[in-house]
Amino acid sequence: TDAEVSTRKKTFAEVQTERLDQAERTVLIKCPSKINEKKLLQYLSSHGNVKSHFFFENRGINALIEFSEKSSIASLQDAVGIPSAPEHHVVPFKSRLFTFTLKNPGSQRIEETPLHLSPQCHIPVKDLIEKLCLADSISSQMYILLNEYQLTEENIKLRFLACSLVRDFACAYFPDSTVKPFGSSVNTFGKLGSDVDMFLDFCDTGKQATRMKKGPFEMEYQMKRLPSERLATQRILSVIGDCLDNFGPGCVNVQKILNARCPLVKFSHQPTGFQCDLSVSNSIAIRSSELLYIYGCLDPRVRALVFTVRCWARVHGLTNSAPGTWITNFSLTIMVMFFLQRRSPPVIPTLDQLKELAGEKDKHIIGGYDCSFVSDLRKIKPTKNTETLDVLLGEFFEYFGNFDFRKNSINLRKGKEVNKPESSPLYIWNPFEQDLNISKNVNQPQLEKFVAMARESAWILQKEDKTQQIMDKEPWGLATLLIPFGKSNSNKMKNRMKGIGSETIRSLLDSLKLNNANSQQKAVGK
Repeated sequence: TDAEVSTRKKTFAEVQTERLDQAERTVLIKCPSKINEKKLLQYLSSHGNVKSHFFFENRGINALIEFSEKSSIASLQDAVGIPSAPEHHVVPFKSRLFTFTLKNPGSQRIEETPLHLSPQCHIPVKDLIEKLCLADSISSQMYILLNEYQLTEENIKLRFLACSLVRDFACAYFPDSTVKPFGSSVNTFGKLGSDVDMFLDFCDTGKQATRMKKGPFEMEYQMKRLPSERLATQRILSVIGDCLDNFGPGCVNVQKILNARCPLVKFSHQPTGFQCDLSVSNSIAIRSSELLYIYGCLDPRVRALVFTVRCWARVHGLTNSAPGTWITNFSLTIMVMFFLQRRSPPVIPTLDQLKELAGEKDKHIIGGYDCSFVSDLRKIKPTKNTETLDVLLGEFFEYFGNFDFRKNSINLRKGKEVNKPESSPLYIWNPFEQDLNISKNVNQPQLEKFVAMARESAWILQKEDKTQQIMDKEPWGLATLLIPFGKSNSNKMKNRMKGIGSETIRSLLDSLKLNNANSQQKAVGK
């Protein structure tokens, strides 16, 4: 659609600013189950024009309401009562979360038209597989998967609202601060149901330094001085964590994890239904989010391939939501990008090429690292690569099934296989902090399992007789790859491995046996 194209071409910063502004004009209302949509909107319109709204299910029916003017919220807040809870005492913090009730529900006529509820989570894999079997090509299967899993417009609004509600607390102490989402909520690769990573930004500190330079004198704030930035971060997060815990409506399970490499506060935000991680401004993480945003906007195949590979990895236990020795979704995403840079002609440019296109405004040096790259999508030449997703998916599995992980590392800056600087089983350069390996956590058995699964998948796609399977109503194409390769396949798999010809096969099969034995032990232990 045209609307989609016009939002796609905006720069990352423009989209963020627009979304944050939208969230400031938004409220969330808990509604009775027999809500009359017309009446609710009629009531709200008395406070100002409602620009957009939607309903969703989360412990009952909820409405997200975006007003055209921020002043409408103050008008609404003036008309809202304090809850009378005889058995509790309420904390009198007035937020933008309200409960709407009908005084005498019996007399209200129930609306004939049922409410449309926006889904906030994706369908289960087994339902997805059924949908995939109806498609006519692997490409269309991949786009179906993308459509089912990607964040919806409504879900993105809800994510920015969660940040905006946390900001209301931060502003009590730091009036200039903002709270912004980063990572999968904004990089175009977020999946419905994923956590919201947010950070607290005191964006004005740098700007004020330049303001007073003119003239014969200087004025500056008296501020508390601490021995390190880390300590300041820990103190700020500790206080805001306490605030959310003590006063935040619907903020539960608040955990302060202040000694982590990146100190953070984890909490559940019940009104929106999100798990949230709050940290203090991390400029490099924002640059990574923007880089992925650019890659995701350049070509529709990029997102379709990333979502497919991540779903495949999850089904086969290659990734896991718990931290451990598994490959992370971020590492997988970078591997897909690298593969797309290696195609001939490349589907996406290297980071060095994006850096060459950077203008003055795009120059960013953060902590000594050069994080510059072009932000205007129009300056990037479209790819000449016309390969279909059917081809790219098979080639992805083929490429990494035969990648020399012992010798080579993955580097998005160069878009080339470069020698590993140290001996981690999987070495993926952090795009910006060039001395960090983002996949340092991955161990040899996990990498070997990934290689084995990639080979198996490449083999399945090559050998498949699609027309026969569609006639027999069997799963085919992507659907077959999303069904765990069961015990029945293990003999077939040994035969397949023979044809591949590689000295690591024996260790691969041993590691698979080992993994099987381990998982059986775990199953017994449970």
